[in-house]
Amino acid sequence: MIAVLVLAFVILLLLSVPIGHALVIAGLLALTTSEFLPMNLVAQQMFAPTQSFPMLALPFFILAGSLMMSGELGRNLIDFAKLLVQRYRGGLASVTVLGSATVGGVSGSAVADATAMGSILIPWQTREGYPAAFNAANNAATSMIAVLIPPSIPLILYSLVSGVSIGDLFIAGVLPGLTITAAFIAVCYVSARLRGFPCHRAPFDWRRFWPLLLKAIPALALPVMILVLLRFGIATPTEVSVLATLYALCMGLFVYRDLSLARIKDAVLAAGISTGVVMLVIMGSSVVAWLLTYAQIPQTFTAWCLETLREPWAIILVMNAIMLLVGMFIDLPAAILLLGPIFVPLAQQIGLDPLQLGIVMVLNLSIGLYTPPAGTTLFISSTIARVPVLRVVRELLPFYLAALLVLLLFSYVPALTLRVG
Repeated sequence: MIAVLVLAFVILLLLSVPIGHALVIAGLLALTTSEFLPMNLVAQQMFAPTQSFPMLALPFFILAGSLMMSGELGRNLIDFAKLLVQRYRGGLASVTVLGSATVGGVSGSAVADATAMGSILIPWQTREGYPAAFNAANNAATSMIAVLIPPSIPLILYSLVSGVSIGDLFIAGVLPGLTITAAFIAVCYVSARLRGFPCHRAPFDWRRFWPLLLKAIPALALPVMILVLLRFGIATPTEVSVLATLYALCMGLFVYRDLSLARIKDAVLAAGISTGVVMLVIMGSSVVAWLLTYAQIPQTFTAWCLETLREPWAIILVMNAIMLLVGMFIDLPAAILLLGPIFVPLAQQIGLDPLQLGIVMVLNLSIGLYTPPAGTTLFISSTIARVPVLRVVRELLPFYLAALLVLLLFSYVPALTLRVG
């Protein structure tokens, strides 16, 4: 049964069948080979995860990000980032990194970040003398920051499969998000020095700083508000997501005054489509995860690791290698939902905190966003820059190195995983 499941899933992926449909179809085909499991099990397993109350946070956080980033606010954040870092060596490239850290704290989506930031910054950086391929690589890599700094959709999905508090995960995601931001800024600085990228030496303009800061504060305050409400137990994650949506509406209506009925309609439609895609993946993954559990794959894999590898550091290394490989071929949400049920029991056996595992898993799988052959942000950035994917991949090498170093740091230093309590 499991052989049929894996084979059908791989074939469907090679045929470019959407991941959600591939999971459901592969699960159905696997069930046809079993004499003991009824077919209506698929419908039951698909329905079960949709009844999770915390999952209501998913559409509301997506909607809040759509409302905030579709108007003047997104441009203000980018202008603020430009003013802060563009006069330093590699500063024009660092605008993308800093912009991703601020925009990611609003959108929660790497794909939305790569599209919004790339369409504005890649042409500008190219006109200023930076190589187009490097600009595309920078944009593709730094979009991973959006899935670490709250609100993070992948962290919400990991909570679904692991039972770890969303609030704990959001708090723990801040430090790795800031660390990867610093690492990528360092890559931009070193690349600029070694390759002689142009640098603006204009003095800092304090007259522009204060107006831009005032315009950017509403967006910068959103992730802070989310963390404060969760940290002190003022509201549940679902309630926070609704408050974030109301906050975004109020900012657009009363502060920036650029929110129209057409924009609200577009944001609701975009949030609905994005939620539908993610929910289909959740439903399909639930079927596959149940079949894997029924076949005792998590227990078998745990026993093999404990008997063969024995040392926790070696097991963590193998888990990271598997996640890196899976992330190259499967979208981030589906990979979390598939690997979570397998790795969480193993982590508990070797004394690895499930909270730390969640951060490592999201950090690891987000590298797949800009890794061929299925890197989403890689192809988005390459298309915007109008350069071949292979040229972008060559420019990504220092970004891969920086990301892997940060990944190893958070994999083997538990003290870096911050907790609410």
